[in-house]
Amino acid sequence: MELSVNRALSFLLLMVLPASLMADEKLTLTMRSRAKDAPAKEISGKVEWKASATALIICDMWDDHWCKSAARRVEEMTGPLNEVVKKFRDQGVFIIHAPSSVVDFYRNTPQRRYAQNAPFAKPPIKLSTKDRWGTKWCWPDPEFEGVLPIDDSDMGCSCKEPKCEIREAWTRQNKGIEILGEDAITDNGQEAFNLLSAKKIENVILCGVHLNMCVLGRPFGIRQMVKLGKNVALMRDMTDTMYNPQRPPGVDHFTGTDLVVAHVERYWCPTFTSADLTGKKPFRFAADKR
Repeated sequence: MELSVNRALSFLLLMVLPASLMADEKLTLTMRSRAKDAPAKEISGKVEWKASATALIICDMWDDHWCKSAARRVEEMTGPLNEVVKKFRDQGVFIIHAPSSVVDFYRNTPQRRYAQNAPFAKPPIKLSTKDRWGTKWCWPDPEFEGVLPIDDSDMGCSCKEPKCEIREAWTRQNKGIEILGEDAITDNGQEAFNLLSAKKIENVILCGVHLNMCVLGRPFGIRQMVKLGKNVALMRDMTDTMYNPQRPPGVDHFTGTDLVVAHVERYWCPTFTSADLTGKKPFRFAADKR
């Protein structure tokens, strides 16, 4: 009984402290979306979100990846992303680290226990139940979103010959992304919803990798959060795709990523860039010479 009370008190302290310090902070984000009907005209406008009612979910920014080119891009993005995470955290945004299938690495941390001990909240819909790659998965709905604009049926590694061997290379989140006391760690859809409900969060920002797979499909990803009725946005310069330019539509890797971003804007949620937080230019991979 004493242990349960202590857990509850610890959870409440973590829950209320950041919000009480940053209750009036506002995020001003330049959102971009697209009309669903062809030709999917671009639509832009500014929105204001209350920081204490907003969460940033960092998807699958692992310490390594079976595809060497994907691993290099994650490593390149890690430092800039961590700086943006700091900006969000300083403004009172709730940070959820979601390194799928390796959250057990953090089993003895307060951030992992924070997610596990959050009070149960009944979701308004049935959460995803089908398994894929170590978690539940929200599969594409062809009737709602058509098909993705890139062919990732070969798993999307952009490395040239010899092809990388598919394996579970990841053991934890990349060390370059700081995990602080008020953050949470989960890859579980119910736990994520419990956290959002406990903190009265209505706005969810997704970042991390890979957009055409995990950022869309994980149980804490874009599809699930939209279906849960959250206001969802993708930070489009802080993501990447698994796309091999040798596959259709035969464009370079970064154009392939842009095509998936446009797909998200058309069917799922608006996007913005880290420039809204940093005042600097949006992040761009060094190999992107367009």
